Amino acid sequence: MKYQLEDLPEVLEVADIQKFLDIGRNQAYDLCNSGQFYTLRIGRSIKIPKQPFVNWFLGTESKKQGE
Repeated sequence: MKYQLEDLPEVLEVADIQKFLDIGRNQAYDLCNSGQFYTLRIGRSIKIPKQPFVNWFLGTESKKQGE
């Protein structure tokens, strides 16, 4: 089942991005590690706030991680 924007949780995990974009696991990790949107590492897990991801997806914000 693919997610709709409104179905996404406030804090995404890589699996959420994978499902939403309908891409493979490795592609989802590569995207999260690309710096195209803000991510937060907690131990070995990656957390992504919903709004920066949605902004990136919609092309409404081009701010990269660490800027």
